[in-house]
Amino acid sequence: MSRGHCSSYKLSKEVIIIYSEIPNASTWTNIEEIHAGWSSDKKYYIRTHDDRKLLLRWADRSQYDRKKQEFEAVRQLEHLDILMSRPVDFGICNQGQSVYSLFTWVEGEDAAEAMARLNPADQYRLGVKSGEILRAMHEIPAPSQFPSWAERYNAKIDKYIANYRASGLHLKEADKVLSFIEGHRYLLDQRPLTFQHGDYHIGNMVITDSGELGIIDFNRVDYGDPWEEFNRITWCAFQSASFASGRIHGYFHNEVPDTFFKLMALYIASNQISSIHWAIPFGEAEVAQMLERAEKVLAWYDDFEADVPSWYLPKGEMER
Repeated sequence: MSRGHCSSYKLSKEVIIIYSEIPNASTWTNIEEIHAGWSSDKKYYIRTHDDRKLLLRWADRSQYDRKKQEFEAVRQLEHLDILMSRPVDFGICNQGQSVYSLFTWVEGEDAAEAMARLNPADQYRLGVKSGEILRAMHEIPAPSQFPSWAERYNAKIDKYIANYRASGLHLKEADKVLSFIEGHRYLLDQRPLTFQHGDYHIGNMVITDSGELGIIDFNRVDYGDPWEEFNRITWCAFQSASFASGRIHGYFHNEVPDTFFKLMALYIASNQISSIHWAIPFGEAEVAQMLERAEKVLAWYDDFEADVPSWYLPKGEMER
């Protein structure tokens, strides 16, 4: 176990009472609380007496419906041959006060940390793999009752812009970002709807000792335009242009449609606007970091005068 910040403790009487209603909890020999990530869930690394390794997510009972939807959505991926956290069990515990989700543990190092030690060729190889995995997830269609994507995402854009303007914060060249967004809403029409990981970027990936890529943290699963999943590729690009470029190539099998870059730019522009307001509850330092990152993203896109970010490396350049 090597990812995240953890605190370990033996099974106290109090802990046993809280989790005693979870089937097979009596076989747990060690619990380590995981402090990494932004989720409000409590997260724990579990080891059992037969050395099985599990991930426990625990939330308030009021989140039951949402957590059940997450768990059932991830179960749809069980047939895929990918390394990922797989669902084990779901239910109520803690005398009816909490809802738990239990998943298999993916052993490995945080991909963002491991990537720094790899050469560009290996970074690119893992990026390609991440794109292939994402494409496989997107083969799962959304339930038929979902509203149109244009309706849903235009509503998101409206909320993002309203929240940004109400925040009182100022992103340099924000007028250009907002102009780009308004001029490209038409791209949302007639988009397909599929399963979405919901937070697909290098921070939710691990690399095993054998160099295999694993996918974790499915707590934001949703359904929507599959290309929206590239709205967080900026986090990949901050770590490695080779990895981020490989992710695009792997997803499209090196045949990237021209419309993709325009739509990715729209999602990334929207994400920069939304991130400012999102960071406020986490304090001034987080807001400052988000503003700094957003300014870097604007530079990649020449203040959104360009559709293709400057970090992107075409397939031909990767082969030199």
